[in-house]
Amino acid sequence: MKYNPIKKILILVTILAVPGFLYYLLQEKGKNRYKPLAIYGPKKVAPTFHTVRGKQIPDTVYHVIEDFKLVNQKADTLTWDNYKGKIVLLNLFYTNGASGVEFANKAMATFASVYEKNTMVHFIGLSIDSQYDTPTVLSEYAKRISANPGKWDLLTGDSAQVNNLIKNGLLLDALKVVESGKAKFTFSNMFVLLDSQHRIRGYYEATNQEALSKLDDEIKVLVAEELRNMKDGR
Repeated sequence: MKYNPIKKILILVTILAVPGFLYYLLQEKGKNRYKPLAIYGPKKVAPTFHTVRGKQIPDTVYHVIEDFKLVNQKADTLTWDNYKGKIVLLNLFYTNGASGVEFANKAMATFASVYEKNTMVHFIGLSIDSQYDTPTVLSEYAKRISANPGKWDLLTGDSAQVNNLIKNGLLLDALKVVESGKAKFTFSNMFVLLDSQHRIRGYYEATNQEALSKLDDEIKVLVAEELRNMKDGR
């Protein structure tokens, strides 16, 4: 076999160069990149710009859930100020709800337990039956589902404000019907993942195990995004 020193040198250079090139890609091109979660809701182009690698990119104004003033199971009045800088996982419920509500609450209880010591992640159950679900009723209900106020708040309040929050804020539906003198609700039985800017980052079917597994993963992605934004001063 004929010895070819040039070929040997080229192979050696390639072996040495590839790790360095991959390192360059990770540091300069990848740089801790991951696929960010979508931002849901209407959006519009802002008159302002930001610069990416020398190019001016128009800013985007995303849908943001407006502030509210509701009370929890301890009758404490809460607003977005109580969740400043927090990721929030929210769902709709009512204390007289059937099996779908119970399944969702069990799933929420699991998430609340997993993130019990993570101060970045908080949980909200928003009652769609504010007429019946008073703070006193919610207090007893919270004991049944182990919803600890401050970590997992069950909110109720003025029905007009709640309906506006559901329809125009969360972009969900909740319809009340009365059958035999008893209120029943048809509603979007979804978990809604919100970032610290009160933007919607995901919808997940509360009774679908595959969707709940996806939610578990995407909470972690959002936590990473929030930590990175804090590090970058955003």
